[in-house]
Amino acid sequence: MAIDIGSRRELFVDTTLVDSLTGHIHQHLHEPIDRGLVLNHNAPWEGTTSGYNTTIRDGDRFRMYYRGWNFDEHSKKEDFEACSCVAESADGITWSKLSLDIIERDGSTDNNIILETDHLTHNFAPFLDSNPDASYRYRGVGRGIGEQIYNLFAMHSDDGLNWASTYEHRMALDGKFDSQNVSFWDPNASAYRIYFRDLERGHRAIKTATSPDFVTWSDAPFLTYEGSPADTHLYTSQIAPYYRAPHIYFGFPTRFIQERGQITEGLFMSSRDGEHFTRFEEAFIRPGLNPNKWGNRCNYTWYGLIETESDVEGAPREISLFTDEKYYTGQPVGTRRHSIRVDGFVSMQAGMSGGEVTTKPLTFSGSTLEVNVSTSAAGALRVAILDEDEREREGYGLEDSDEFFGDAIDQVLSWKESSDLSSLAGRRVRLRFALRDADLYSFRFA
Repeated sequence: MAIDIGSRRELFVDTTLVDSLTGHIHQHLHEPIDRGLVLNHNAPWEGTTSGYNTTIRDGDRFRMYYRGWNFDEHSKKEDFEACSCVAESADGITWSKLSLDIIERDGSTDNNIILETDHLTHNFAPFLDSNPDASYRYRGVGRGIGEQIYNLFAMHSDDGLNWASTYEHRMALDGKFDSQNVSFWDPNASAYRIYFRDLERGHRAIKTATSPDFVTWSDAPFLTYEGSPADTHLYTSQIAPYYRAPHIYFGFPTRFIQERGQITEGLFMSSRDGEHFTRFEEAFIRPGLNPNKWGNRCNYTWYGLIETESDVEGAPREISLFTDEKYYTGQPVGTRRHSIRVDGFVSMQAGMSGGEVTTKPLTFSGSTLEVNVSTSAAGALRVAILDEDEREREGYGLEDSDEFFGDAIDQVLSWKESSDLSSLAGRRVRLRFALRDADLYSFRFA
């Protein structure tokens, strides 16, 4: 049975499309590059336990929502009730805190606070609603406090700054919710989807549920992970459809290591159905040489991927994501930016001796094959198009393939100087990628 991929982009974050690997080739997880601090949460209404950042692109600007909160090291408790704050950026790289004139704090509205309530602000997480029939531009969820601590509540907004309760009663979900609970319109399910905290066998774990209207919710199973340890504390989920391949869900959960002083680090995982995930156990973002990331909860990966300009002139745009540091240290929390190649989370990586990856039988629509690939100066990529019995199709063998060397995000491949594959559209094919000292991240027919 051939897998119909149409013209969608496929990434090597899992082995769903992989039939075989031969030679010196393996699946490789790449680590983002540290780009430095972008925010210091040092305002009087922020502090040492600020966090749960959510980054959103809205038109020509970026917004970063986060909790303002401060833990007093002497009294061993928070100085004030948490508030929800926002920073803005025109490019996703340089950020500033706004003066919003919305909430009065200490006799002044000259601050960037958008919510200051008796609930919600501990872990308020908004999203831009992409439902074609959305009632509001923004929605968000937050956990209650006091007797409502194990309840979740819904909010909405038209501008992302002025918020109101969607309904007074709690959301019809059962869980612990003491984490960053994230939600979005899921185009794969044509429904809203939420990921939230609950406990499984005494460990911090993640559940998911769907809703047609953000009111009535489905049953909420725990996520499962193929081949991963069952009892790993996952503090956050940070899951969303990947914007360049929305049929695949990407997650950036934070691994919480309680027995080592409650230190944390980012992981990477993916799913084809939103419930069953392939999780890399190697860290995606290590604490590294930064001493401010080796403390209690000092290396969370925050929610949201955005595209930003490269610092290399003429290079393609890249993906930025954000982490924290200095949590619970007596110093204001810092937010740090990291960047990674577009699609560059996982590759099929071959050494100089070469290796090949062959796909399962596929059908496609389109007339060209594009790849995201990086080779060394001595490396190369060739591609053969096979029939379902792994025989090379005439004119599309490895010897016919024009060798590519270089580095490109959307490189169109060719065979004997022709890139036209329209005669093969709709027919069952396999792809055999032959790499030498190269990384292959993704491919699509266009």
